[in-house]
Amino acid sequence: MPDPIDLHYWPTPNGWKVSIALEEMGLPYAVHLVDIGAGDQRRPEFLALSPNGRMPAITDPDGPDGAPVSIFESGAILQYLARKTGRFCGATERARIAVDQWLMWQMGGLGPMAGQAHHFLHYAPNLTPPQDIAYAKDRYRGEAARLYGVLDRQLTRAEFVAGDDYTIADMAVFPWARLWARQEQKIEDFPHMARWLDTLEGRPATARGVALHLDRRQGTADRDQQRHMFGQR
Repeated sequence: MPDPIDLHYWPTPNGWKVSIALEEMGLPYAVHLVDIGAGDQRRPEFLALSPNGRMPAITDPDGPDGAPVSIFESGAILQYLARKTGRFCGATERARIAVDQWLMWQMGGLGPMAGQAHHFLHYAPNLTPPQDIAYAKDRYRGEAARLYGVLDRQLTRAEFVAGDDYTIADMAVFPWARLWARQEQKIEDFPHMARWLDTLEGRPATARGVALHLDRRQGTADRDQQRHMFGQR
């Protein structure tokens, strides 16, 4: 059995992307928790792996040419693991193009917009002092709705995000889309997305990836956690 991949992780949508991939690909891994509310993401040993100070990150002892490699950014990790295993990245060049398109859509659109919706709808009003900003709430709630409309239309044409096969594009989009209620969306507005979510929730490996240390997840942040997560002083 190969040596396990070191997964530096916290149970957030970006963390789930990689835990889901590792479970779906059947790769052995060891979890190293990065408590973002305690500021672990700013520790020098973690910054050596992830210069941007964001998790997840991985270290694969069996990297290219058999030498260890460390990777940060969840999308880059998904692409690396898909290439390493030859799975979930598209069976043809056209399929790979579709996977890459939707992976980039998640990384550049859905993830940032849904993340801002989470922040302004749930965290900002509880900051010290409170930042309850109607414009920001409307802006990011509306942008999340627009993006889910894009996804729903795509899922009228295909079973999965990038086509007929389950891929890393699904692994990237699913952790954010499953939190539609937290983004104050109405699932009945997106029936094809709802069907797709149900399908993915029923995959045992995907469910294991989401369940990883789920008990550590929090929906609010106290003042110390605010300081570590959002730079609050």
